[in-house]
Amino acid sequence: MTFLSYYLHWSRNDVMSLSHLERRRWCSEVSSVNQKLSGPEKNKSFEFR
Repeated sequence: MTFLSYYLHWSRNDVMSLSHLERRRWCSEVSSVNQKLSGPEKNKSFEFR
């Protein structure tokens, strides 16, 4: 929840209204964007699975 709230500026209610599957999908999407923006040398620091 904190991960999505921080990166997407969503409220707790917004995040909790999503299903677990939707939260995982959004976490994956945000992680992918972060990895692309960080460059190849930082891609190993965090990977959401």
